[in-house]
Amino acid sequence: MDYKNTLNLPKTSFPMKANLVNKEKVFLEEWEKMDLYNYVLEQRKGKPLFVLHDGPPYANGHIHIGTALNKILKDIVVKYKTMRGYRAPYVPGWDTHGLPIEHRVSQELGEKIKEMSPAEIRKKCEEFALRFVDIQREEFKRLGVRGDWENPYITLKPDYEVKILDVFKTLVEQGNVYRSLKPIYWCPRCRTALAEAEIEYHDHKSPSIYVKFRSKEDPNFFIVIWTTTPWTLPANVGIALHPDYEYSVVKVGEEKWVIATDLLDAFSKETGIDCSNVVEKIKGKDLEGKEFVHPIFDDRTSRVILADYVSLETGTGCVHIAPGHGEEDYIYGHVKYGLPIVSPVDEEGRFTDEAGKYKGMFIEDANEVIIEDLKKKGILVHASSITHSYPHCWRCKGPVIFRATEQWFISVDHNNLRQRVLEEIDKVKWIPEWGRNRIRSMVEERPDWCISRQRVWGTPIPAVKCKECGEVVLDPKVIEHFMKIVEKEGTNAWFEKEVEELIPEDFVCPKCGKRSFEKMLDTLDVWIDSGASFEYITTKREDHPFPLDMYLEGSDQHRGWFHSSIFLAVAKRGSAPYKEVLTHGFIKDEQGRKMSKSLGNVVDPMEVVEKYGAEILRLWLASSDYFNDIKISMRIVEQQTEVYRKIRNTFRFLLGNLEDFDPELDRVPCEKLLTIDRWALGRLQEIIKRATEYYDSYEFSKVYNLVVKYCTTELSSLYLDVVKDRLYVETKDSIYRRSAQTVMHEILISLMKILAPIMTFTMEEVYSHLHEKDRKYKTVQAEYWPEYKEEFIDRELMEDFEKLLSIREDVLKALEEKRQQDVIGHSLDAEVVLVPKNDTIKALLEKYRDILEELFIVSKVSLSDASGELKGELVEVTVKHAEGEKCQRCWKYTTEISTSEDFPGVCPRCLTVLKGERK
Repeated sequence: MDYKNTLNLPKTSFPMKANLVNKEKVFLEEWEKMDLYNYVLEQRKGKPLFVLHDGPPYANGHIHIGTALNKILKDIVVKYKTMRGYRAPYVPGWDTHGLPIEHRVSQELGEKIKEMSPAEIRKKCEEFALRFVDIQREEFKRLGVRGDWENPYITLKPDYEVKILDVFKTLVEQGNVYRSLKPIYWCPRCRTALAEAEIEYHDHKSPSIYVKFRSKEDPNFFIVIWTTTPWTLPANVGIALHPDYEYSVVKVGEEKWVIATDLLDAFSKETGIDCSNVVEKIKGKDLEGKEFVHPIFDDRTSRVILADYVSLETGTGCVHIAPGHGEEDYIYGHVKYGLPIVSPVDEEGRFTDEAGKYKGMFIEDANEVIIEDLKKKGILVHASSITHSYPHCWRCKGPVIFRATEQWFISVDHNNLRQRVLEEIDKVKWIPEWGRNRIRSMVEERPDWCISRQRVWGTPIPAVKCKECGEVVLDPKVIEHFMKIVEKEGTNAWFEKEVEELIPEDFVCPKCGKRSFEKMLDTLDVWIDSGASFEYITTKREDHPFPLDMYLEGSDQHRGWFHSSIFLAVAKRGSAPYKEVLTHGFIKDEQGRKMSKSLGNVVDPMEVVEKYGAEILRLWLASSDYFNDIKISMRIVEQQTEVYRKIRNTFRFLLGNLEDFDPELDRVPCEKLLTIDRWALGRLQEIIKRATEYYDSYEFSKVYNLVVKYCTTELSSLYLDVVKDRLYVETKDSIYRRSAQTVMHEILISLMKILAPIMTFTMEEVYSHLHEKDRKYKTVQAEYWPEYKEEFIDRELMEDFEKLLSIREDVLKALEEKRQQDVIGHSLDAEVVLVPKNDTIKALLEKYRDILEELFIVSKVSLSDASGELKGELVEVTVKHAEGEKCQRCWKYTTEISTSEDFPGVCPRCLTVLKGERK
């Protein structure tokens, strides 16, 4: 007789095949119709706020894997906080000014750009930026990221530009903004000043030369310097020695050379020059003020100054000083000693008239010519090359130079700004904790902030220059007047209107009293734009109070957005703009290399999405320890498809066996649950507690590992495998089946909620297949986090089960051995004989005697005092084929097989089920 139709086999419309790529698009459409963002916020009306403020990506191209990582991380945080009962708005933003966009537009326009006015170029930049805002918006939405996509903040919009200028005006009013001729990072290819945050360090091959400077007093007395930038020698005005270091006067032929004593051996080894004939030892301070002949121009002199930054790591302990081309040169040479600033290099990196014979040469090309001239003059001691870490432009990736130009700066020490920022840093929670020390050291060491850029596309610095006396004026009244114009017309007005319209009617030059001005055309550093986002978002949005709860970006933003934001916020509001800062690492390929088009190792997130689905990308991210650098490749991503399949199958099994379960009518009270079910319910509480702890500390990879192990090991291979018999064989509405279903229902709901922030599409699909009584909202994203219930944990039971599960492992090993020997096929063919190692274990097994067959999935379990075949830690195990006949319905062996005419060939339990007598 075929008893298949008498079994309660799983039934569900939740498909085994995910078909993610197509199904995700269906959910995106449904969320759009639902107005998901506002719907979820409405469900949390009146709840406490949690605001993660979005750091704006550049609108200069399609999203890449790094921006995808960042947005998904933010989405996980926001969705988790929502489920924990917070009202968690998320307003995406875009950085739309600056060099990255102007650079792309310049490439597209080519030579045509030279014929265009600043206003025309700005119009093209705006069109380009807004086009990619729209493109990126759709790409981020495709990743399943929930946000106020219809109302983002965009830095080129007039209402945002006004806030930039308002923050800037505060700094001007406080006296923190000044204009000065001083050396700054300069990119000769992009032809603009750069700030610290726009500098990257890469290896660079440079000349390495030793040059001797001849004393004006004694033609045989020389100081030997070492430099890797020969092109800066035309700008030399001094030589720096450390005041307290010991220097040796070495006799080389008829000449005497000054070299730091501690560097003599290294110098001799590199140059091959014998420096053993030391005729005198002096201190650096003994030479202060002495004058030496300029190495290039015989009519100029080079004066010895003292500087404690001079080191004994490389070179000669004697440093050539060019205040026009170095920060420390400027501070010690110009500020401290009053040496002139010489900077004979134009914006394209070519020498000016001031460089004499080198006029018109590109500095890199001039290196070889200068070295040859030094050689001809007899003052080149040695020349070679060196590969070292050197500053490069973040945009064009080329090496930068230090170049003295008139620029606007923010003084980081005026009004004690730096110290106030450091105090605020200590009040912020940094995740990981090392972020605090990282940003502290950057703030402690940073120079004044160069904020002016020689670019067209940006927020203009509303400064004017008096035509009569040449005074450059940056006045809060002018800024305020311009802000009123910007509110209506945007900052393009600065480039389109006459200067008389851009200044107040009664404004005159504070120096000469005349009213004849021309516009200055510098624009603000884009880090001012993005750094001012706190001011815009907290004044424009009622649901974004200051300070904001969290900033979340890559670790490079300790010197970028986190850095600029806290400086501007402390200046404007007196405190940090954020309470917590969470940072993630960078993405590398499988070999740990940076993503690079030239290496061919770039992973396009949209390619992953169209091949596997956004869910797989989200799952990959959750599997990664994102606090450190993360590895990715298409192979690594593909591995997540198998993990996804296992998780999906777990949910399919749960849904399939709960199809007839009404959560209100069929739930079994905790105290009436069967033993194994009570254990499983208690174990679920432990999973909920740990998952919550991991989410609270933003350790999503631990959530991933916990859930994957729970699904594959504790559910599929243990609990769900154990209760299959009861689910399929027992009477549909019996306590045996409803007890298991009650716990499975708890597992389904809890697991779905735990995974919803990560697997946002699949858990929405699971939610749509729940019993209607389990769906309180239109979306799982509006659900509340599963509640941890201590009362569901029977501590004694949990401890007992630790031992029982250990015994089960031994039983499974013994079963597998017999399966290999063909003694049994399925585990239900077996009888297991257990020999307890001691009385405690014997008592434990006696206590749970009624559940051992179910727990081990065998036909019979008996206890014995004889010795067993497999020696376990707690028991010895013997497995043999079970006696009797196989029940045709449940496959268990029994010696009491039914001979009933109606239900032949079944065991006593199945007979009572079939007769309707088992409840």
